[in-house]
This record gives sequence, structure tokens and C-alpha cells, in this order.
Amino acid sequence: MSLSDFFSPIATEAFAKNKSFSKNQLASIVDIYTERFPVITKEHMDIAIIGVLDDRVALNNQGCAIAPDHVRDKLYELFRGTSNLKVSDLGNIRPGHTVQDTYVALKTVLTELMKADVLPIIIGGGQDLTYAQYAAFEPLEQKVDLVVIDSRIDLDEAEEDNEAPVTSRSYLNKIFLHQPNFLFNYSNIGYQTYYTSQESLRVMDKLLFDVNRLGDFYGNLSHAEPIIRNANMISFDISAIRSSDATGNANAGPNGFYGEEACQLARYAGMNDKLSSFGIYEFNPAYDSNGQTAMLVAQIIWYFIEGYYQRKKDFPLQPKSQYLIYRASLEENSHELVFVKSKKTDRWWMQVPYPASVSGNERFHLVPCRYEDYQMAINGEMPDLWWRTYQKLI
Repeated sequence: MSLSDFFSPIATEAFAKNKSFSKNQLASIVDIYTERFPVITKEHMDIAIIGVLDDRVALNNQGCAIAPDHVRDKLYELFRGTSNLKVSDLGNIRPGHTVQDTYVALKTVLTELMKADVLPIIIGGGQDLTYAQYAAFEPLEQKVDLVVIDSRIDLDEAEEDNEAPVTSRSYLNKIFLHQPNFLFNYSNIGYQTYYTSQESLRVMDKLLFDVNRLGDFYGNLSHAEPIIRNANMISFDISAIRSSDATGNANAGPNGFYGEEACQLARYAGMNDKLSSFGIYEFNPAYDSNGQTAMLVAQIIWYFIEGYYQRKKDFPLQPKSQYLIYRASLEENSHELVFVKSKKTDRWWMQVPYPASVSGNERFHLVPCRYEDYQMAINGEMPDLWWRTYQKLI
């Protein structure tokens, strides 16, 4: 079976009705599947855009299935920033007979793209598609660090059955209970406490996962960069953006990230050397005022692509001559922490050693961190990020 069998081509009217484009607008640059399906090789594309037309379990947000073409209408008006883009638009994955069929189709497509070293951008659809985005890593046999940008933690506390239906509010249950378990870490960026039960927070703490309140990033958006830099995959729920900037979501609230902050988060994501897939979910054109949210999603994608082509390739940490090593001793010299700083980008990592019981060799797990973590260590304090990572390695 060819991957083209999963897709329907894009009608030109979806982005070109009554429009003419210059050679520097994305409509003239992106290889868009209207008649001929793009060739999926690294030589032909770096990034593939995928629409998914399924919102059957997007709770309280029916209508987001038609989002992809509304985003294209705005995206292809934009002018390129980077000169040498290799981006293809593969069209839309049609909804399967069941939601599970849609998951299988999306999982298959994403796995094949990642095997070809092509980075997919998914335009949904409901955020439950995050489960298929995650499942695509299973055939690759690698551990996954998942980052979700969302105003809520989509964990159904009452649901402990792995056979239960997935919804946009319970897909994390399916991911956490998935067997085999290849999830190493989950991080939330931007949850809002009044949307989040204390029981969900206790579960996250027990599992040593990272959850970060929206208020943690006010005036400090750069604090999100190391979290995003650690991700293999990112799921972005549009409801994480305040309704004044993104009306196109039935669950939008008065608080959230500003539009320009959402674009900066997308740029951080694009610059992440280890990121393998990026999904944007829950945009609902039925609630969109004057196409504002469609334009914002298009700009988020634009910034993500710009970030991708500005990657510094400083991970993995080679060659060693391009990095500085810093050592810090904790109080009473009970332990030494090792930090690594890139000369090229000034970005920081911590070396977290694998316990001897896990590996007899001297091996380290590298965790992106901030300069503030190093400052904490030289003041004799153990950074919480180091300790939680070490616990997961045991």
C-alpha cells in the first residue's frame, strides 16, 4: 500500500480561490498535493504538512475536522523567510470508518515519514490524535519525551481501562497505559490551575512528570525553551492561547498565551534538533472571527518552519571541542553535578548518570536545562530537574 492511499488531494479552491501568488509566497514554493502525490524522500522534502479530518471525539469542539483547509487558505498567502525551503503538503487524511481506523492511518503515515527523516506537521482535528502521533514512535523502538502545550491536563482520573475509548480529554490515559511503554517523560506547558484537579497534579508528581503553570511563563517565556528542546514530539492545543487572540475554539478561555508567545513557542520547537513531529489541534473554524485563528495557526506553522531551518545542530554534543564542561559540588561535597554549555548557542544541558544497577559503564542521560539550574548547583542545591530525571533512570 502506498502512503498516497491514505490521503485525499487538496482542492485548489482551498487556498487559491480568487488569488494570485508571487514566486516568494508559500503557495508557489510548497509542493502541494493537488494532482501528483509528492515524493517522500529526504532529498525532496524536509517537512511534510498533513491535515486530519476527524473530530468525532473532540469534546465540546465539534467542527475542528474542517480546520486544515482553513489554515491552508491563510498559510499559503505568507511569504517565505528562509530561502531554501523543502516543504510538501501531502493533503488530508480522510476519517476512517471508526476513530481507531483514523489513528492507524495517521500512525502509519507518521512512522514512514520519520523513517525517511521527514518531519511531519499535523493539522487536526481533535487533540485525541496525539495518541496516534505518539504510537507512531513504537515501530522506531525509541524512548519518547512528549511535550503538550495545553491549558488542561487531559487525564481522566476515573478511567483506568486501556480498552476505553480515547477522547480529547482522556488521551493521556491511553498514552500512559500503552504497552509496550516507551514514554520516558511527559511535560505540560501552560496548564491553568482552575481547569486542573489536584488529583491530576498528584498523579503527575507520582509519575515524576513535569507540569508547568501558565503563570510560570509570564515575562519568562524563555523558561519554556529547555522543556521544548527535550521533546521528541509536541502536541499544541489551540485552547492554550487566550480567546482574544484565538477565538476559534469552543473551549477557549480568557487567559492563556498571547499569539506572539505561541509563535515563539513554535519557533523553539522548530529549532529542537531531536523533535520528530509537531501537531496543532482543536482549531475550530465555526468559532473563528474573521479568520483570525486560522491566520494565527498559519503563523505558528510559519515560525515552526523558520525555527527548523535555523537549527544549530548542537545535539548530540559533538564535537566535544564545541562545548564547555562545568562542575558543581553540592553541600558538603556529597555529590558532583556536571553541566555542558554549547559554545555555538550558549544552551545548557545537565549530565544525569545512569545508576550502576542499570549500567556498569559510565553513561549519562543529557537533559536540557537553564543557566539558573547551574547557578542553583554551584550554590549547593540539587536542581529538581536533575533529581526527577535520575529517579526515572533507576
